[in-house]
Amino acid sequence: MNPAGQLALALRPPASMAARDFVPAPSNAQARRWLNQTGWPDRRLMLCGDDSCGKSHLLHVWALRRGTSVIDAVSFDRADLVKLVETPPAALAIDHIDRVTSERALLHLLNLAREHRTTLLMASRVSPMRMPMILPDLASRLRAITLVPIASPEDSLRFTLLLRLIAERQMIVSKPILDWLLKNLPRTGDAIVAAVDRLDRAGLAHGRPLTRSLAREVLSGLLDEEDEKPLW
Repeated sequence: MNPAGQLALALRPPASMAARDFVPAPSNAQARRWLNQTGWPDRRLMLCGDDSCGKSHLLHVWALRRGTSVIDAVSFDRADLVKLVETPPAALAIDHIDRVTSERALLHLLNLAREHRTTLLMASRVSPMRMPMILPDLASRLRAITLVPIASPEDSLRFTLLLRLIAERQMIVSKPILDWLLKNLPRTGDAIVAAVDRLDRAGLAHGRPLTRSLAREVLSGLLDEEDEKPLW
């Protein structure tokens, strides 16, 4: 057993963004149909959904197929814009639109894309109507983009995601615990990711197999309290 207070470091490879690792489901069917089409309105499309719903994965798959890169709106700034001005791409993917830090740089990018007829695919946690943009011109341009929602994951998709994350961390989890997690965790992909991360760290720190009592302890505050049932 690890000494008390020892730091547990879970070293694992980043999540795969390959097309073969994306899990098709009814909740993301509409998004997949749009991405298989051409001729988007104004050559722009925005995927919208909660964290860990698959929108960033789809964004990367589309970018790879188009032979272009993915820009993170969180870090995109004027210096990045200058590089794109020099060599405007035919297509571009932009993630985390709702977390943009340089609104002016993003506005200029949208204008540049229109000027050069660049196809844009974007992703956001919320619709542009709910984004607190400061620049009116940017807000109006974003609200004009065709929005494609990704729904909450079905039980089958949640189960697949749970199994995949557990396998990536090489964790050993019994079927009763898996069933209990699916029953009591919020019905979002983000909750599954957060739960597995907590359980992984707890397992390393305690140096013992995962039990239901340990799972209940480390997931305190994350579980749906109304749906939670006694463990025994």
